[in-house]
Amino acid sequence: MPTFDNPMPHDAVIIGGSYAGLSAAMQLVRARRRVLVIDDGRPRNRFAARTHGVLANDGRPGAEIAAAARAQVAAYPTAAFRMAEAVAVERTEGGFSVAFADGTRTQGRRLLLSHGVEDVLADIPGVRERWGRTALHCPWCHGYEIGGGSIGVLGRGDHAVQYAATVAEWGDVTLFMGLDQGLSPEDAHLLYRRGVTIEPTPIERLEGEAPTLTGARLADGRFIPLKAIFVGASVRVASPFAERLGCEMVDTPMGRVVKVDALQQTTQPGVFAAGDLARAASNITLATSDGMLAAHALFRSLVEEETAPAA
Repeated sequence: MPTFDNPMPHDAVIIGGSYAGLSAAMQLVRARRRVLVIDDGRPRNRFAARTHGVLANDGRPGAEIAAAARAQVAAYPTAAFRMAEAVAVERTEGGFSVAFADGTRTQGRRLLLSHGVEDVLADIPGVRERWGRTALHCPWCHGYEIGGGSIGVLGRGDHAVQYAATVAEWGDVTLFMGLDQGLSPEDAHLLYRRGVTIEPTPIERLEGEAPTLTGARLADGRFIPLKAIFVGASVRVASPFAERLGCEMVDTPMGRVVKVDALQQTTQPGVFAAGDLARAASNITLATSDGMLAAHALFRSLVEEETAPAA
């Protein structure tokens, strides 16, 4: 095995120990690289009882999938974990320094950000307490389990039309969309062909014994029966580390995320990003794929450093 003299305790520090971070860690520890995974224990999908559409894991609780992955990574001798909140990151000579809430620090040669995003929910009474159960985000993840029937879609801007047209595959959709947003003839035709009903009156609140949903009460007093509602939530990156390190960000229909290239390299040398914080579309399969790509690129950057001619 090649040797390289470096005083850093870790070849890679991964902030975020969910699917993207664990996928990256698996690749790197199998290359016998020293990896520290930092996780605060708050995955984005913690509100959902089960995951769906994940090959070989359909219907399995997300926490169970992550726990199995963590155990497999931990079996490798160069893997280390710290259940803690990282509060600051800075570039140092030869790598990066990560500070924790308790005042301690750790260092690594490379940094992989995989701490994910937070969903910014609509400010409508009843959404938050149903989030992940009957107020949902991804029809591919949860649409089948609704079992058809009346489904609401709460959308914003141009994204709302395609969102509602997609959700219509799983039930009878009502799109709650303010008249001030307007529709092009093409959008109106698409929604008509998909059987989507357009409701311009705003929702005042969701009703039912949460997390159950019976329907939406509108501002004019009418009640629209619903089994579930898909909420086109926007996202925000869960921690400011990327921006503070100078990484370029990019705007997407879902919100602002970290800009990466095809191999998950950010615009800052030595900093990689994977998972929901670095893409518009998100699910477990995509996150694990991103993590693997990031790990391979990170590994190559280490090899390049280790084999560079002496100055």
